[in-house]
This record gives sequence, C-alpha cells and structure tokens, in this order.
Amino acid sequence: MMDLQRTQSLLLLLVLTLLGLGLVQPSYGQDRMYQRFLRQHVDPQATSGNDNYCNVMMQRRKMTSVQCKRFNTFIHEDIWNIRGICSTTNILCKNGQMNCHEGVVKVTDCRETGNSKAPNCRYRARTSTRRVVIACEGDPEVPVHFDR
Repeated sequence: MMDLQRTQSLLLLLVLTLLGLGLVQPSYGQDRMYQRFLRQHVDPQATSGNDNYCNVMMQRRKMTSVQCKRFNTFIHEDIWNIRGICSTTNILCKNGQMNCHEGVVKVTDCRETGNSKAPNCRYRARTSTRRVVIACEGDPEVPVHFDR
C-alpha cells in the first residue's frame, strides 16, 4: 500500500512538473528567434578564437551560404549566464524598443575581410571581454537578438 501511494505521489509530481514546464515555454516565434540567437552567437566551449575559428564557425553556423555576413559576435559563456543578462535592467535597443539588457562576457568578434565571396568567406578575429547588449523576449525572458 505504501509503495502504491509513493508511486502515485511521484506520478502526480511528474505531471505537475511537466505542466509547469509547458506553461513557461517561449512562444513559437520567440523560440525560433531564441534558437537562431543560439546558432549565430553562442559557443560556450571555446574561450577565444582566431581568424581560422571565425572562418570555420561562420560557415558551420550557416552565415556564409548566400552571402558573407559582414560582422558577427560569438559569446563564450554558458547559456545560463547569457540568459541571466535578460534579468538585468531594461535599456534602449538600437531599434528604439526597451527590451535590451547589457552584460560583460567573453567574445570573439568576426569581421569579414572585404575581399572574399560566399561560401568561402574570410574573417578577421578579435577576442575580448566586453560589454554586450542583447534583446530579450518571453516569459521567462530569453535572448532573441544581439544588439551590440
């Protein structure tokens, strides 16, 4: 009898947990934008990058297929640290909206050299620890756009 009650209690807890997770998921549009943000800007495994890192990552992350993306920043932090930026004070984004937040993170900035053609784009890398501004949306808020 005790085992049956314990099993039912655990099952109820599991169901409530799954329901709770379903209630706090980002909307489809926000989830798509969040996934794009992750693909284009997050690389927690690396701590810095050189020119070859940029050349490989920009191609691997599909930012050189049609044309060379002129500039991109990879953030070398755990996603939970990046999501934590969303809980800082709102600031003005470049587009005039008030859903941006700032934080200091390790980054590699990849700048296209100007004389390459897609898909064989060539980049110059610059690594630093600097202030970044990201736009966040949803409940809970997740990063959806790298502002600056």
